[in-house]
Amino acid sequence: MPGKLKIDPADDRPPVAPVLPEPDKQADHHRQVRAARQTEVMEDYVELIADLIDSTGEARSVDIAARLGVTTPTVARMIGRLKDAEWIEARPYRTIFLTEEGRKIAEASRRRHQIVVEFLTSIGVREEIARADAEGIEHHVSDETLIAFESYLKSI
Repeated sequence: MPGKLKIDPADDRPPVAPVLPEPDKQADHHRQVRAARQTEVMEDYVELIADLIDSTGEARSVDIAARLGVTTPTVARMIGRLKDAEWIEARPYRTIFLTEEGRKIAEASRRRHQIVVEFLTSIGVREEIARADAEGIEHHVSDETLIAFESYLKSI
């Protein structure tokens, strides 16, 4: 059973100092990361909405809140953002529906998740851990890396 990553205290090599990019490039990078985090949360909501619709026939705010461990006001704010992005259609006290664009985003997110899980398990990561790790990786992995994962999976 794999253990925790351990740093060897006897390793007396000094850490490698980072090479800092120009301030404007670093600031641009951090802006992109913040925007990606917002998109990541939106994708998680859309993916869950699709899962709820596909498994129970409906997606309700109360169910989303329960499954994400957030409050219904938090869900209501995100529902507003998803409506503004035209990923969902929702009316108060009604079920939530995905737009065509929302469905495409949910399916792409599911596919990325599936590829990452399959790749991680293929290199020996336990499925439970692979599923948890995939939740973060799936939103940040490039198309190039996903293609490489798929190529590797097809080759084994």
